Amino acid sequence: MRIGIVCPYSWDVPGGVQFHIRDLAEYFIRLGHDVSVLAPADDDTPLPPYVVSAGRAVPVPYNGSVARLNFGFLSAARVRRWLHEGSFDVVHIHEPTSPSLGLLTCWAAEGPIVATFHTSNPRSRAMIAAYAILQAALEKISARIAVSEYARRTLVEHLGGDAVVIPNGVDVDFFAGAEPRPEWQGDTIGFVGRIDEPRKGLPVLMKALPKILAARPQTRLLVAGRGDEEEAVASLPRELRPRVEFLGMVSDEDKARFLRSVDLYVAPNTGGESFGIILVEAMSAGAPVLASDLDAFAQVLDGGAAGELFANEDADALAEAAVRLLADPERRAELRERGSAHVRRFDWSTVGADILSVYETVTAGAAAVAADDRATGLRARLGLARD
Repeated sequence: MRIGIVCPYSWDVPGGVQFHIRDLAEYFIRLGHDVSVLAPADDDTPLPPYVVSAGRAVPVPYNGSVARLNFGFLSAARVRRWLHEGSFDVVHIHEPTSPSLGLLTCWAAEGPIVATFHTSNPRSRAMIAAYAILQAALEKISARIAVSEYARRTLVEHLGGDAVVIPNGVDVDFFAGAEPRPEWQGDTIGFVGRIDEPRKGLPVLMKALPKILAARPQTRLLVAGRGDEEEAVASLPRELRPRVEFLGMVSDEDKARFLRSVDLYVAPNTGGESFGIILVEAMSAGAPVLASDLDAFAQVLDGGAAGELFANEDADALAEAAVRLLADPERRAELRERGSAHVRRFDWSTVGADILSVYETVTAGAAAVAADDRATGLRARLGLARD
């Protein structure tokens, strides 16, 4: 099958949607499909052979964050050229409502279109206001996928229609087989995310840290992600700042080793999450997970059975739970076991097969419609068409 996948966000700025698209493309390539991904990218960005650049993106505030998007006449021309050269059996657009390549592709594409909705935003005035503009494009979509029940709810409430829920995927064995690094082991709490993006929740964790260190002074917080490190620790008493170690951006391999090494992974995100791929990665690596009780996080953690939850933005609750878990190796071992079993449902062997089934359904439907149209045309030419 010839599959075209559209990424709305810049390929050179890593994020959950980009990682999902990358892993999905590589999963299908391993199965023998012909895959091309269209994505914004700076001119000097090294790209995998299956990625086609649609040109440089610009930063735009979007869903409580800053997304690097690509839109305009030049981008539209590149979309049309990519579609023409690809002759795809199916086009899979991610975030078709964002002002980027997905919307442009919706307008330009013919044939079967599958769309995945990642965003969870219960009060998106922008999406409501843009409905009239989006409607014509959305009507061309053959099948809709939402990465969680909360992304599906956002779609239904703002745009109408419905979607099948298929979660983001992870290569579980990649994380499970990573080798721990000794320097990251021993009374360590892990955090992965953009340091200077408030909704990722690092300020909440920093606020909780003095209470954690008061109870367990040997604890270290390891932070993987880009951002202003000095600003991140500015709220901490100076004598506690050495207990925070910044690793900067880490490779996929080091992220897996990081998650395999820490005693506790903390996700203090405060909102704007439709899924929680880092929780799935942490469980895959066998890290006990402590996360804020966002609806999407609670769903990923099986209602708290596969990882513990604390009240969102409550630093005291975070500190109390972290101290308790760090002092209880048996509870952490129980969470590892439950998380490792629960996470198998997110493996690409399951998620990828579900997405491929959607592709096959829409392409079969398109083929049936085309065959019916040909038969109708033939009957008309033979004078056999019914009144």
